[in-house]
Amino acid sequence: MSGQRSLFARLCRYYLLFTAGFAAFLLALSVLEQEGMPRAWIGYLFMLVTITLYATIGVISRTSNVTEYYVAGRRVPAMFNGMATAADWISAASFISLAGGLYLNGFDGLAFIMGWTGGYCLVALLIAPYLRKFSQYTIPDFLAARYGSGADKRGASVRVVAVAATIIVSFTYVVAQIYAVGLIASRFTGVDFSVGIFLGLASILVCSFLGGMRAITWTQVAQYIIILVAFLIPAMWLSVKHADNPVPQLAYGKVLPQLSAREHVLETDPKENEVRAIFRQRAQSYQARIDGLPASWEQGRLAAQRQLDSLRQRNASLFDIRNAERYLIAYPKSPDEARVLWQAAQAQNQKRAEPIIPHAQPFPAADRAQSDIKRNNFLALVFCMMLGTAALPHILMRSYTTPSVHETRVSVFWTLFFILLIYLTIPALAVLVKYDIYSALVGTPYTHLPTWVSYWANVDKLSPLISIVDVNRDGIVQLAEISIDADVLVLATPEIAGLPYVISGLVAAGGLAAALSTADGLLLAISNALSHDVYYKVVDPSASTQKRVTISKLLLLAVAFIAAYAASQKPADILSLVGVAFSLAASTLFPPLVLGVFWQRANYQGALAGMLTGFGVCLYYMLHTSTMLGGNASGQWFHIAPISAGIFGVPAGLAAAMLVSWLTPAPGRRSTGLVEHIRSPE
Repeated sequence: MSGQRSLFARLCRYYLLFTAGFAAFLLALSVLEQEGMPRAWIGYLFMLVTITLYATIGVISRTSNVTEYYVAGRRVPAMFNGMATAADWISAASFISLAGGLYLNGFDGLAFIMGWTGGYCLVALLIAPYLRKFSQYTIPDFLAARYGSGADKRGASVRVVAVAATIIVSFTYVVAQIYAVGLIASRFTGVDFSVGIFLGLASILVCSFLGGMRAITWTQVAQYIIILVAFLIPAMWLSVKHADNPVPQLAYGKVLPQLSAREHVLETDPKENEVRAIFRQRAQSYQARIDGLPASWEQGRLAAQRQLDSLRQRNASLFDIRNAERYLIAYPKSPDEARVLWQAAQAQNQKRAEPIIPHAQPFPAADRAQSDIKRNNFLALVFCMMLGTAALPHILMRSYTTPSVHETRVSVFWTLFFILLIYLTIPALAVLVKYDIYSALVGTPYTHLPTWVSYWANVDKLSPLISIVDVNRDGIVQLAEISIDADVLVLATPEIAGLPYVISGLVAAGGLAAALSTADGLLLAISNALSHDVYYKVVDPSASTQKRVTISKLLLLAVAFIAAYAASQKPADILSLVGVAFSLAASTLFPPLVLGVFWQRANYQGALAGMLTGFGVCLYYMLHTSTMLGGNASGQWFHIAPISAGIFGVPAGLAAAMLVSWLTPAPGRRSTGLVEHIRSPE
């Protein structure tokens, strides 16, 4: 116990010195900015210093010891494990996208905050203490021991299915984090998006590759400090600016009524309605083209060709000819391709034609039926996020790193505390930024647009993160003419608020820390599952500890590069990718985990049936209803969005596991004894 207290005191001293050093670094950069240091250099310094810091911790914490590599030696104090878990949890979706989602969706966006926060209550009550009492390395470890008989290798089948679920869930999640790394790196270093992804990948690998869980844990504590400072400073600045109060959560209450009043003014503005009418006409035009396929596609292609020929015959300007050539090249190559593209364009224009959604109004809709659909989707999303949180492998792995079961319970308390410091600020930040844009940017002449608009519009020219186009050609910015991607809002907040550029660099460093910390944990979860649960437990049980760690490092390297390539293809926005991961985790892993702890009758056949059924139902619903995956929204059950597919997968998995367990022989004494052991008081 004295050794644990000594470690805690030493860690407190180290991280206090780190915080003081980081504050001095911020102050020095602020002075250099005032002295005329170029913005590009500030961005480079932030990226270089923070990545070097994480790399240094990774090098210092390098290890080949199995227990240190997999579970940080089981000696991480509860408070620091809580900070590390919070950093592991506050991913790019939380730091970068969540406030943006609230900005775009208003009340509906709170489903993520409620679900993710509530999920930790489930972790504390249902799973984490029992995993710590089990005292192994991975989630498949627990499931294999709980459902295997020890005599006929049944545990191997459960282990393999659990490993497959861990890889699919974690890979989907990690792609979103690496996508965010590319977004930040491209914005603040000027490199191409794809290059930024692989630059960020190097910093991810230094920590997780060299020291495993030990390196990741101590790096994540440092990353949490940066995340907290980076998120709170812009929020506090905007709070003072709009409410004369440095506490964002209190300023929130004052600014929200002002935002509602501003929304009402814009809703009745004739110019706003004029712009929305133009978008409505465009949507109708696309719908007419869709209805007229395939003839409309042929007519459009011929018209584009005739336009190009006409320009060439009239010796038009090279600029006009080039534009006509680009239009013809980009024109759909077949009626089927045209249908997909035109449907997307029709939906986008129709969405921008809709009236302003009041930020504070729950489930706004034209009629009661539509409002009920929105409410049901809200509750379904909360359900999926909660149960997904309680089943995420990279989060549950941290239950193994504390010295005792009691410390694990305390650690979850600290995790919730450190997460809430951010999560209670996110809704306030969304309202403060929204009010700033509605009152300052809307109504600005196009000749006086702030410079941050052009900065962010040029980060990704193919799919601009922000777009402001004078649709009605009146020279004034209307709200409907502004299109902002949810992934850009927080990163652009310092510039929107008029803060010094050094704060923009700080926020980028915070976003990078959030993405890197989660990516590290996810990659380690994947590589550990492959090396420990597949290679060591199934392929080569006689492998030495050194060989196991080496295999884990090599697999981590391979998975990281595959994930980076997938992220470079920009498969979807960050929040959507994360939502998919949570629904899959809830449907596949939550039923066998909870039944394995609380129902002794659950057996090997039931666990397999539950995992496969839950995963199959969830995946089928996503593929069947998601337009991004080739499905059709008309196939939705009870109008539930694909991101909440877990609402069907979890009950299906639980029902299958319980039914099959009842219809097959009861588990042996070894399995029931394990349940009694992990549930007995420490």
